[in-house]
Amino acid sequence: MAFVRYAYEGRREHGYPILATAGCSCSRYRYRRAIWRCGSWCGGGLGVCILVLVFGMKPASPPVTVLLIIIAVIACTSVLQGAGGLDFLVRIAEKLLRKKPTAITFVGPLVCSIFVMFCGTAYVAFAVYPVVAEVAAEAKIRPERPMSMSVIAAGIAVIASPMSAATAGMIAALSMYNVSILEILAVSIPAFLIGTFCGCLAVFKRGKELEQDPVFCQRVASGEYQFLHGEKAEKEAYKPSKAEKLGVLIFGLGVALVITLGSFKSLLPAWEEGGKMVPLSTPSLIQMVMLATALMIIVFSKVPSDKFASGSVFRSGLIGVVGVFGISWMTGTFFEAYKPMFIELFQHMVQSTPMLFGVVLFCFSAVIFSPSTTVASLMPLGASMGIPPPMLVALYPACCGDFIVPGAGQIGCVSFDRTGTTKLGSYVINHSYLRPGFVMVISAVIAGYGISTIVF
Repeated sequence: MAFVRYAYEGRREHGYPILATAGCSCSRYRYRRAIWRCGSWCGGGLGVCILVLVFGMKPASPPVTVLLIIIAVIACTSVLQGAGGLDFLVRIAEKLLRKKPTAITFVGPLVCSIFVMFCGTAYVAFAVYPVVAEVAAEAKIRPERPMSMSVIAAGIAVIASPMSAATAGMIAALSMYNVSILEILAVSIPAFLIGTFCGCLAVFKRGKELEQDPVFCQRVASGEYQFLHGEKAEKEAYKPSKAEKLGVLIFGLGVALVITLGSFKSLLPAWEEGGKMVPLSTPSLIQMVMLATALMIIVFSKVPSDKFASGSVFRSGLIGVVGVFGISWMTGTFFEAYKPMFIELFQHMVQSTPMLFGVVLFCFSAVIFSPSTTVASLMPLGASMGIPPPMLVALYPACCGDFIVPGAGQIGCVSFDRTGTTKLGSYVINHSYLRPGFVMVISAVIAGYGISTIVF
């Protein structure tokens, strides 16, 4: 429930009233969904126990490298939140959204995505979703259009972030091929932007116009819906502190340093191993730079010690660490035990139609609910089966199929949309996020395939 709670905290912080959800039609579904997701995060440990202690399989090595990168990035982002840097970014995002309200269907998803790309976690976009919903409603635009696409774009933006756990998994999986972080981002960022544009086009005229929607008209007639104007004076009077600006600047410099040093290996120190010079690995680089960046933010922004681990980003991020740890360890143990059989079974598929591996990635992520766990679990298997690195990077967006069954972002945004146009659907999967999700993933994979032939 940490995700949903963070969403409501962000809504309260920015002056938007919280809807009572005790009697909401989706509240019971939200509770069952939270129980299911928590079980999936922790169930990996039980799975390892069954495979090892019951069936006698040899346990694989946990994805330690990926876990350490995630922990380092979470620590740095949490310190940035404690310094007020995320609040500062939210204010900037709100100004951008209100500057062109008629283009909210395109601007909303882009702003939410930039947020995630900068910080490396989709959780930070929760504070922006209420702004997207209210700006759309004030502009008389059906909020379902920008809201559904904003949630999808923010969730998939992790593939275009140098700081995300998913990108860390890609770096680790392709380290044997000496693929740099710049090469991965050179494919994933433009592919993501093309996918976002296609997704926005897919929802641009979706549904009835707001003033013609029967649910919205009913809420206005009953007095349930009212436009919000009470917080404008406070928002206009807001002035960011020096500590907030300095925290964002230091974090940005840390990200730039990782990209620069990770792309130009000649700048890194190297040591002689086995008769050849081996430079510092990119995963180690990310870990040390992120921890050093966190310390610089603490020192120069004077972050109180009680704010290091009290923020919602830290809590939600640790849940993600547990998910990657348990599920990746379980799947790694299973695939290692039957690796020869899988290679023999899928060898022909990989050689004839490697794109089908993308279907495997998508279906796995739809069940696991985590792009980073999907990358850590299956990308090494794809590399061991002989799928070339350009194809694996092109299939990177296919690891984001966790929108099939609505999660915390989708559930929270149903409540954020006070007009009632954004829906979960009565059959669970027939929700507002399905169309933009499929369009964006498919178009991003196609674009990534074309771009990878140029980059590699």
